[in-house]
Amino acid sequence: MTQVTALSPLDGRYAAKLATLRPLMSEQGYMHRRVQVELAWFAALSDAGFTEFAPLSADARNYLIALVTNFSTEDALAIKEIEKKTNHDVKAVEYWIKDKFKACTNAVVKKELEHSAEFVHFACTSEDINNTSHALQLQASREQVVLPMLDAIITKLRDMAHAYADVPMLSRTHGQTASPTTVGKEIANVVMRLRAGRERIAKVTVLAKMNGAVGNYNAHLSAWPEFDWEAFSQRVVETPAPVGLGLGFQAYSIQIEPHDYMAELFDAIARTNTILIDWSRDVWGYVSLGYFKQSLKAGEIGSSTMPHKVNPIDFENAEGNLGLANALLKHLSEKLPISRWQRDLTDSTVLRNMGVAIGYSVLAYQSLGVGLNKLEINHEALAADLDAAWEVLAEPIQTVMRRYGVEQAYEQLKEATRGKSVTPEALHSLVRSLPIPPAEIERLLAMTPASYIGKAAELARRV
Repeated sequence: MTQVTALSPLDGRYAAKLATLRPLMSEQGYMHRRVQVELAWFAALSDAGFTEFAPLSADARNYLIALVTNFSTEDALAIKEIEKKTNHDVKAVEYWIKDKFKACTNAVVKKELEHSAEFVHFACTSEDINNTSHALQLQASREQVVLPMLDAIITKLRDMAHAYADVPMLSRTHGQTASPTTVGKEIANVVMRLRAGRERIAKVTVLAKMNGAVGNYNAHLSAWPEFDWEAFSQRVVETPAPVGLGLGFQAYSIQIEPHDYMAELFDAIARTNTILIDWSRDVWGYVSLGYFKQSLKAGEIGSSTMPHKVNPIDFENAEGNLGLANALLKHLSEKLPISRWQRDLTDSTVLRNMGVAIGYSVLAYQSLGVGLNKLEINHEALAADLDAAWEVLAEPIQTVMRRYGVEQAYEQLKEATRGKSVTPEALHSLVRSLPIPPAEIERLLAMTPASYIGKAAELARRV
């Protein structure tokens, strides 16, 4: 497969941009985690105190750790070859591990592992391995890719909020001129929303279950009826790697982990993505208004026919990919918590698209990062817009009139400004005629659209 033959653009056109995610969320990444789970369970069983399975030697444990640490594409392909015979992906992993026991070059370790080989996948249903593997994939993707990328966007926007805290900008509510703000304050709004979204993603507890075919430890108790399998399972799930898995313990389940935490996580990512869609569209509009210019890169072309074009393509790409991500994330969150009776297989094929959903998110985060670094403030355009919108001072004038009890304050300013082209001379003439203290008249006369920004600058610097 090449970039031009790949069915998905994530593995074609954009393959290089997803290099950090692919080892975690690809099928190879899935197999890697399955091997990790199987061997963590196997090693833990050796420490459970069973007469039939003595504790593994240090050399044997190191060999198991090496199987996980050095897991490669060749190993994944070898498992796929076994799967062609078994037609069962988890059983193929079990057989691959047993083959690795036989292939051990240390004769002592080889004998030790082969003697205990039947404890690989002991009492486990496939979903004990799969749900824990999915949890490890999601936890790694969140901690290593999603959160760091969101943090980079938040940091960049915070820096922009501080840098442009005092740069006045005309607001537009309903697309019409409105009370001025500052560029920094509008960016600060996004920073605060993203911080909250980021925390929602980070706080989701990633859960896993290891309790057998229907969640009752049936097979486990048939082998050792007096053993506390629930406590043992919880230790394996919660103990940090490499001894355990370092996940949250799901005590109640059917054959599959309920996937409610997945829905919570995917909804949290989708909500954060929605904030970024909103921001992408706003930036697109600000570029269109000329508030921002975009730095040029030698050799780049904006249009095949219009040489002057510098298009906001990074924000357009981000918006498009965030939309794709959210469509998948919302389907995942709506579908995965639903399973007929104790298990149906509809979740299996859907879960294989987690990486696609996160992949489109990551692609969008990259586009946003590139786009934000291209933006340059256009002070002239911002100032010109403000200077053409003196009607926005109708708000402070009528508010001061109300303070001093001037009747029909709102109505007077409405009559003077609504739907009209308002000049500073006309406003000043009105202000000079007002029955308010002279000091207040002078304060209003000194006011301009650019100075009427309230606490915007302070709020922007504080974020």
